[in-house]
Amino acid sequence: MAENTNSSGGGNSGLAFIVGGLLVVVIIIAFFVFRGGMPGAESKKVDVDINVPEVSAPAVPTAN
Repeated sequence: MAENTNSSGGGNSGLAFIVGGLLVVVIIIAFFVFRGGMPGAESKKVDVDINVPEVSAPAVPTAN
């Protein structure tokens, strides 16, 4: 009898499932990134004012 050596596509179905799952995850992440954040998260504006006292550098000694 002849052996059945048909090996077309059997091993690639698992790889296609993994690639399809990764594609769905990337689409979901892109949706939230381009939409502007997570749903329900409020955009808070923070105004930070930092006042630092002016400090002068020490005088450099002259070479004699």
